[in-house]
Amino acid sequence: MEFEEINSLQNGRVKQIVKWRERGPRDRDQVVLIEGYRALRRALEAEYPVDELYFCPELYQGENEEGLLREFVARGARLFRLGAAAFAKIAYRDRPEGLLGIGPQRRRGLKGLTIPPEKAFFLVAEQIEKPGNLGTMMRSADAVGVDGLILCDSRTDLYNPNVVRASTGNLFTLPIAEASSEEAIDWLKAAGLRILAASPHVEKLYFDVDMKGPLAIVVGSEQYGLSETWMQAADERLRLPMMGKADSLNVSTASALLLYECLRQRLVG
Repeated sequence: MEFEEINSLQNGRVKQIVKWRERGPRDRDQVVLIEGYRALRRALEAEYPVDELYFCPELYQGENEEGLLREFVARGARLFRLGAAAFAKIAYRDRPEGLLGIGPQRRRGLKGLTIPPEKAFFLVAEQIEKPGNLGTMMRSADAVGVDGLILCDSRTDLYNPNVVRASTGNLFTLPIAEASSEEAIDWLKAAGLRILAASPHVEKLYFDVDMKGPLAIVVGSEQYGLSETWMQAADERLRLPMMGKADSLNVSTASALLLYECLRQRLVG
């Protein structure tokens, strides 16, 4: 395999990648940083384009990295071999795995989502603030097989490196759309989907709600929960039982419980 070798910490590409760790330069240049074997493997499986791949064999943690490099080269990626110090400078993780890819940002609106003819299943997240929560929600959403994730009025960057990391690459496998809450509500209702709004301030428990038909589960921000816009638009309002002193769960944990209850109901019929 052909590659360019980089050892200097002052190399222009190294400096540019360090800048891309910040949202402003990353959005300006419309790039995403994909770090680690698992995230890159998911991107490859999803046929997500990776234009450049930076690698450092001294930092590999497995035996499959070279094979992954060859697969990316076959799809047109340029390779750059870095020394350990140079790679540590571009890496976002505390313990880098020696692989980092650069790809384009891909954003889509609601028209980019496909509604299946039966049992449509969407997750809607309003005003999520923490990248780790958003990435974990993507991982759960992919695990249960949702038809799409809709991000409404998001307060975090979809392509934040912590989103990529927490999603374990499912950012690239999951159909994701960005929209305002009003646009999403109109789209869901036009498609005939029931809107299930999660809130700790309602009476109905989530396992008492029929989730077998076409629907969207909607969760809100970590601090404020769902807006009144969604609460008014909901066909059902539901909550998780809280038996201790805590009054709510982390939004990614709550999302996972709701998603798996929906999956459970559909599996048992």
